[in-house]
Parts: sequence; structure tokens; C-alpha cells
Amino acid sequence: MRDNQIPSEASSLWQADRKIATYPLLDQDLMVDVGIVGGGITGIVSAYLLAKEGKKVALLEAGRLLEGTTGYTTAKISSQHGAIYQELIKVHGEEKAKLYYDANEEALQFIPSLQEEESIACDLTTEDAYLYTTEENNMELLEKEEQAYKKLGINGGEATDEVDLPYSIKKALVIRNQAQFDPVKFTSGLLPSILENGGLIFEQTRAVRVKGANEPSIVTEHGHSITCKDVIISSHFPFNDEQGAYFSRLHAQRSYSIAVKPVKTPPKGMYLSVDSPSRSLRQAKDTDGTPLLLIGGQGHTAGKNEDSTFANYEKLKDYGSEAFGITSVPYHWSAQDLITLDKVPYIGQMVTGKKHVWVATGFAKWGMSNGAVAALLLKDLILGNENHYADLFDPTRSELKKGATSFIKENADVAKELVKGKAHRVNLSADDLAPDEGSIVLHDGKKAGAYRDKTGELHIVKPTCTHMGCDVEWNDAERTWDCPCHGSRFSHTGSVMEGPAVKPLKRFED
Repeated sequence: MRDNQIPSEASSLWQADRKIATYPLLDQDLMVDVGIVGGGITGIVSAYLLAKEGKKVALLEAGRLLEGTTGYTTAKISSQHGAIYQELIKVHGEEKAKLYYDANEEALQFIPSLQEEESIACDLTTEDAYLYTTEENNMELLEKEEQAYKKLGINGGEATDEVDLPYSIKKALVIRNQAQFDPVKFTSGLLPSILENGGLIFEQTRAVRVKGANEPSIVTEHGHSITCKDVIISSHFPFNDEQGAYFSRLHAQRSYSIAVKPVKTPPKGMYLSVDSPSRSLRQAKDTDGTPLLLIGGQGHTAGKNEDSTFANYEKLKDYGSEAFGITSVPYHWSAQDLITLDKVPYIGQMVTGKKHVWVATGFAKWGMSNGAVAALLLKDLILGNENHYADLFDPTRSELKKGATSFIKENADVAKELVKGKAHRVNLSADDLAPDEGSIVLHDGKKAGAYRDKTGELHIVKPTCTHMGCDVEWNDAERTWDCPCHGSRFSHTGSVMEGPAVKPLKRFED
């Protein structure tokens, strides 16, 4: 039974007061300097920076701008990315671990300066970011992370005594002077400048492939193409992931957030636990100025969830009720995050031999800071400027060999899911489904994906992901079909909601 405090329809706080102009569908062939695929923070900031440099840019979005991960985030702008620095030192060494911190700190300074320059009202505030544990067995992890802070000169350190939480903790670290904001207000505030500087923006324009190397062209699902001097793929999961085998180098994870009206005053600062399940906390305000508490967590591999996906929201609500008290849950949403083999994003030349095709992906749960890092780095790479972060984020970097274990595991998991999906026994028929219920069913003697909507109408699709053939699973929280292999997501009618898939699920009658 679903908790009646949680609305049945998912909605993001950042989308609640959405005021973004609509943009046309690409309906002709074009030639530009830079073609950018993906209308999230990386794509929009890249378009803004390059247009200001005099480049003619074209920004393509498969759906509507900012309706992907950028619009469904906790919106922390932070260098505090979990207990990552001790791990970065181990894999990359102190020098590159320091570069990772410095790159994110520069992004942290860049976003407020851009917000001020363009006079964007986006609820940006400066906050300290805390990393904590309530469990004795995680003390050693935070002690190692504290030592990493000291080695790298990170602005922060031990902060157990200053944590403002309504329950006991064992240890906490802090990074000072981080930030939070409304990502939709910020990025949409850059769109007028892109147009004023000669940029083009197209929505409902899905790119399906990139052709060529020296003068690459982006081909859309409707057969139009944009010929470019440079192409940036910032579509979250690269839709052309066969280039460089990105499908085997990225791990897709789904996590959940609720925005609640708490009984207790929300704690000042931004919080993240290293416990399992993890908990993320920050303050926010509703559209009417009412204080809200954002609670995030319940992460799992995309498409793989042993329980009902809606139960993840209920667990977050139970935690919030116990710790803070809750009067209502006006918003809830989920997001998909991509994690690289060595926990450092892939930003740069997508594959050896194609100098003018660039990629930005694998930001884990830290797309706001890493997305700005990517835009700044890609601008320099395209303009031919030196950038001392280029080697760290290079998608072809040698350190990826150290992630071979992750590579092998990721591909083994995919193979397992392929076999599991094909061998899955089906016991339900479409007639067994109640209104607003979906499942894999047996229909006309064949396995099918079926959803009966609230009016009783049945929607039946073939449950084979169009990316690489894995069987999709029903997500009852978002009413989507999710692929457990590489994270593609489809609506209940089969249309693509999230890549790497570019083709819809086939309808059962097709």
C-alpha cells in the first residue's frame, strides 16, 4: 500500500515553477561551428561559453530542456563527493587527486560569478558540506578521508562537534564554503544569451548517430543533419556509446529524493552519510517560500530493485518522519547517475582518432559541479587553449586500466541480466493487471510488457531494450520500463526517456 502522504505522480521541486520558453524541432540541415547534444547543465553552459567566444553553436535536446538529470537533482554545488579523496589518491596519486578538488572548487567559484554576471535569481546560497557516519564500522573510512583532506589541503576537516542533526553521529568531516541552488532557474537564465550571441536551440530533436571525424555531423531521428567543426556529446549517457565502448565503461545508478515540510527546523548546511543506505540532506524553499527539507538516498543499480521502486520513497519518508517529523511530502523524484571505472568523469576526446568529437559523462551524483568543470574544459579544448585538468579527465587515460575489475564486473552483470531476462518465467497475464499497474506478462502466448493506466486502457510493448537486447523491468514509482544492463528508460508507451537507447520499445502489435 502506498503512503498517502506521497503523491502518486512524481514531480521535482525544481520543475514546480518552471518558466522556460519552448524551442523548435530541427526541420532542416545545418552547418555550425559546434553541435552540442544534450540540454542539461553541461550542454547549456558549453553553448553559452562557446557562443560568447564567437562560435556558432547548435544545442539539441531529445525532449525538453532541463527535464533530464539536471532538473532532477539535489542541486548541491560541491567538491564534497562522498569519501572519494582517499580513493582518488590511491588510484591517481596525490597530484591528480588535488587537481580533482581544484577543478570542482573552480566550478564552485564559476557558477556564482556567472549567476551574478547574468543577474540570474536562482536561490543560490553558500553552505558548508558535511560527510558523516552513525556507524562504528565506518569510522576508519572517515579517518582515512580526513587524512586525505590534510594531504590535499582541502578547506575543511574534522567537524563532529558542529553537526546539527537530531540524532547521534560517530564522526563527521566538513568542506567549507560550498553552495546550493535551483539548477533549472540558473541554466534557463543562460538561454537568452545563447540566442543573442547567434546560437540555435532545438527541442524534441533526438540525435541518433554521429558521422565522420574531421567535419563530423549529427544525424537526427527525422533524418536531418548538422555538419560541425566540433561535436559535444553531453547527453548524460552517450547515445553513440559504441564508440569507445562506453556502454561497458559506465555504471548506471538510480537514487531517490523527497522534499518534505518538516516539523523540526531543517539543519543548516548540506549533509551526506557514508552509511548504507546513504542519506543526503539540505534545506530548500517551496515556490511560496515555505521551508522544505530535501532527503535523498536509496541508491541502487538502474533497473535492478528487489522491492517496489515506490518503496524507496516510503523509506525516505519513514527516515524523515522519525528524525524530523513530516507534515507533508509535496514533491518526490528520482534521478539516474553514471559512474566511471575510476570515479573520475570522462571529459575530452571521445575516442582516439576522432579529434573533433568530444564527450562529457560519468559525473556520478555530482553533476552540478562536474558539469561546470566539463563545460569549462571543453571550451578550452575546442578553442585550443591549455587546460591543466585535461589529462585528469581524459576519457582515454591510462589509469582506467586500474578499473579493470569494475570493467569485468560490469560486463559480467550485463551478461547475467541478458540470460536472466530471457529465462524469466511469467505467471501473470495482462487481464490480471489492476488500473495503474504494470508488469511483465504473458500475452497471446508471448512475453510482453504491459501497463494498465488509470482509465483502464492497456499499453503493451515488447520488453526488449532497443540498445543491446536486455529485458526491461517495470518501475512502479515512475511508471517506466527500465533496462538493468545500461540504464535506458522508456515510458509506459515505449518512447525513449533516457539513453543510451535511441529507438522506442516496439509495440506488441508491430
